[in-house]
Amino acid sequence: MKIKAYIIAGLVAVSAWSCDDFLDLKPISEETTATAYESYSQIEAALTGTYESFQSDAYVWNNILFQDVRSDNHYAGGDNPEMFEMDLLKISATNSKVYQSWSNLYNAILKANIVLDKVDGINDPLLTDERRNQIKGEAYFLRAYHYYNLVNMFGGVPLILAPTSSTDPDAVNIPRSTAAEVFEQILKDLDISAGLLPDVYGDDASINKARATAGAANALAAKACAQKPVPDYSKALEYITKVEDSEANYQLIDYGHLFDGNHYNNAESILEIQYIGGDEGNWAPQMLLPPSISGDTWRKFVTPSNDLVNAFDAEGDDIRKNASVLFEEINDWVDEYWGNAMGSSVAFSYKWKNAMGWSSTDRQYIVRYGDIVLLKAEALNETDQLGLAAAEVDLIRGRVNLDKLSDDKKSSKEALRIAILNERRLELAQEGQRWDDLVRYGVAVQTMNDLVEIDLRDNQAVDYNMTEAKILLPIPQQELDRNPALDPNPSN
Repeated sequence: MKIKAYIIAGLVAVSAWSCDDFLDLKPISEETTATAYESYSQIEAALTGTYESFQSDAYVWNNILFQDVRSDNHYAGGDNPEMFEMDLLKISATNSKVYQSWSNLYNAILKANIVLDKVDGINDPLLTDERRNQIKGEAYFLRAYHYYNLVNMFGGVPLILAPTSSTDPDAVNIPRSTAAEVFEQILKDLDISAGLLPDVYGDDASINKARATAGAANALAAKACAQKPVPDYSKALEYITKVEDSEANYQLIDYGHLFDGNHYNNAESILEIQYIGGDEGNWAPQMLLPPSISGDTWRKFVTPSNDLVNAFDAEGDDIRKNASVLFEEINDWVDEYWGNAMGSSVAFSYKWKNAMGWSSTDRQYIVRYGDIVLLKAEALNETDQLGLAAAEVDLIRGRVNLDKLSDDKKSSKEALRIAILNERRLELAQEGQRWDDLVRYGVAVQTMNDLVEIDLRDNQAVDYNMTEAKILLPIPQQELDRNPALDPNPSN
């Protein structure tokens, strides 16, 4: 079983059993049903396996495709027809990436459910009550996080809250709950999680940023309060206050340090995927970094859009632009958006800086404090506290040497709403946030239909033909075929 070094360190720090014992474990998949969950070390190994779901395609790659490529932030690039579907908003129910994300996330939920189902039955003196509660808190957080992504992508989905070995159709053919019901369960799980988890596990940041904490649970709860069908911004502010009051002491740091590959587990990070290279490396940077960094010459994926680059330029935002986009002249292929000729200067995604032959140590932030600061601004604005909201935006702008918001951008709730959405775009590009933001703000259809991107092969503007029906991904056809209790999403 692949074991992340930082997760191992976390286990050692919060347990009384030895690292050697942990490393000697057989993979959970090799344990028998009768003995798989009898000891402390086995339930810890199961929890580690649950964290490893963050290395699935759903989180390594597909989240960026469905959030940034599907939106106005990035083009598909590359040569994959299924990614072109995302870029052009023509995603089919048979798109393998749709099914992959669905199955990856439900597999991750199953792992969390198994931990929750088995942990209270462990009779091992090494498993203290404190650690048992922490394990439950971590599993509740992980389940909530996966459901948060599922409901945002697909709308209402089946709520599966316990493992089952039954093959009875009534047990496995579960209908969709409503989106509101899924968010209700997410918030319930997160409240339990926050009550069971510490703010920090100790002084080691490589542990505190690798494992779910109360801060992570409260931060995700704030996001869920804003994203659910009927937002509750007052409640979101309550959760944000808990994040701000956390003993973890989250802070904004130098923006360049967030993405230079040398300052992970930093004060702004609330939770991040702990890639360490080798077998535990991140393969995604190789997919999008330019030839001068990646060392290969095939056409790269997830290229920044002209519209995104223009948004940085319109704001004079050189710091975040330079951290997010790298231009390079290309002689190995032509790009239909950046120059339909060899030798054109092409924009490349650059928040990951190191390809490292498919085994990069570059990471994704699961949650970071800068996101929460802008969410606070949004919540304050929506609760008619415009002055306080603008001050939060100015914190984000100030750290990248931009002027405070001008008077016209904070003259009304609507004006400030637009400014906050734009700030989120510049702050969080290539971090798997943009589509959710457009949907939450109610502007996904307008934004995509107003988007002007010119295909240089024919000098024609792309027709995205965005509709309300395209806000959600289609339910995978494989799942519709397998489960007759599932209803498809509207199609257009």
